[in-house]
Order: sequence, then C-alpha cells, then structure tokens
Amino acid sequence: MALTALAPSPDAAASRPDLWQTSRSQEIWLGWILALAATVGFSVAPPISRGAIVAGADPTILVMVRMVGAAILIGLTLLFTAPQRLKTDRHGLFYALLAGAVNGIGFLAFFWALERMEASIASMLFSINPLFVLGLLAWRGERLTRRHISRLALGLIGAYLLIGPTGRVDWLGVVWVLLTVLCFAVQLVFIQWYLQDYDAQTVTFYMVVGIALVTVVGWLVLRPAWRDLGSQGWVAVAVLIVVSTYLARLALFGGVRRLGSGQMALLVPLETLLTVIWAFLFLGERLTVAQWAGSVAIFGSLMMANRRWRRLGGRPRPRLWGRL
Repeated sequence: MALTALAPSPDAAASRPDLWQTSRSQEIWLGWILALAATVGFSVAPPISRGAIVAGADPTILVMVRMVGAAILIGLTLLFTAPQRLKTDRHGLFYALLAGAVNGIGFLAFFWALERMEASIASMLFSINPLFVLGLLAWRGERLTRRHISRLALGLIGAYLLIGPTGRVDWLGVVWVLLTVLCFAVQLVFIQWYLQDYDAQTVTFYMVVGIALVTVVGWLVLRPAWRDLGSQGWVAVAVLIVVSTYLARLALFGGVRRLGSGQMALLVPLETLLTVIWAFLFLGERLTVAQWAGSVAIFGSLMMANRRWRRLGGRPRPRLWGRL
C-alpha cells in the first residue's frame, strides 16, 4: 500500500510515459542547477574573504560575523519551515557540535591563512583534504588500496609543486591551511563514524552553531581591534553570509536530494577551479608554471577521489557539511 502511494502504478506509468519521463527529467535538471548554484556560491567565498582582508578587515572578526549570521539564518529557516529538524538526541547534538567546533578552528585558521597568502593557492592546498581523510581512516584500521596510495602520492607531489619550488609562499600561511585541512578531515570522519544516520539539515545547523561558537571564543581570546569595513566591506560580509553560506547550503540540500551526494562530489574540482578563476579575475593573482603543474596533479587526485565516492553512492558524504 505504501509503495503504490509513493510511485505511479505500472498501468498509469505506461499510459503517461512522456509525462512521467518529463517530470523525472525536470527533477534531474533542477538538481544540477541547484548543484551548480551551490558550487558557485562556495567558490566565491575565498576570493571575497581575501579581498576583504586585504582591504583591511580583520580575519577573526570576518569569519565570526559570517558564521554567526549564517547560524541565525539557517536556524530561523528551520524554525519556520521544518521545526522538527531542530530536534535531535544527545548523541547527535554532542557530535554535531563537536564536529562543528573542530571545523570552527579550521575556519579561523583558513581566514588567518588568507591574511598571508593568495586565495588561489590557499584553495588549491585546501583541496588536498581527501588525503588527510585517507590517513585518518587508515589510522583507524581501514585498508589502503593501490588507488589510495596513487592518489596520496599525486596529491603530495601537487602540494610540493604548489608551495615548494617558487619560494613565494608564506610558510605560516601554509601551516594555517594545513591545520584547516586537518580539522576538516577530522570533522568528516566524525560524520562518517557518528552522524551518518542523522538528518543532514539538522547536523548542518548544529555544526554551524559549533563553528560560530568557536569563532566567538576566538574573537574573545584574541580581542582584535574592530576596523571600519566600509560599504564594500559590509557588502562582502553580506555575500559571505547570504550567498556563500546560507543560500549555497540550501541549494546543496536541494541538489543532494535530487541527485545524491555521490553526484555532488563530482563538482568538487569545479569548485576549486572556479575559486582560482575568480582570484585571477578580481584579485589579479597568478600562478607560476610549477604551481600550474602542482594544480593539475591535485585536480587529478581529486578526480580519482570522485570516482571512488560515486561508486560508493555518496558514502561517506564527502562535501555535504563544513564547506568553506
């Protein structure tokens, strides 16, 4: 009875094949539109943040305002559209907040890195995060395959070419990005180990709350001087909150619901590529020949990871939570 209520009967489907196929086709197209919208929204965050920091915004204040604003918007949306999603058990609440707190440290580190290095290089370095996830899974006992080792080698070679031969990269900035990658990997394995069975929107909300709390603590501890952002600075903050965090996550949920998270993972390299393009166009950043070679190697490593995630049907959900 439940199955016939959820899907059209064979006779009905046969009598209206064109209508049924068109409806499914429209759903898929809408899913890809939402997925691309989310990818673009996430991709503009590093260049906008870098531009605001170069213009004088304090990175700690910038990330705090972004995440607190996003937590409020996501919470209000759930409150008015799906209040039941605000409820979870103690286990889910604890690990969602813990994963968010770890990711919050990573957010602070990434914004501190943007104070010292170009957005394009920081984003390319951040994209090696699947290598750290592999290491954590191997440490817990999961077997490393030949593909894993090849991907690890390719990503490490790419990272070396990106930061090593040129001498142009600020090494403290590199340390901050690597800390970001480590924190992101830890929160991903937390999700895989402890939060796989929980609702994605519920987990995301409490993770964003955890991130926001950590950034507030960072602001209280460091006490950075409040700088006047000016009209352009506040526009940048508004875009980070509304476009790169709130709307991008809503589009992500819609895309995953229609396509699955395995398909969404295929857009990870595109997100990084778009970030580099925006940095080139609007910040005037450039890569050397060696850095381009490193970027190609990292993209190759990402594509190998994407094929693996697609075969798994999207588990572990690699990019559903905690995007920068």
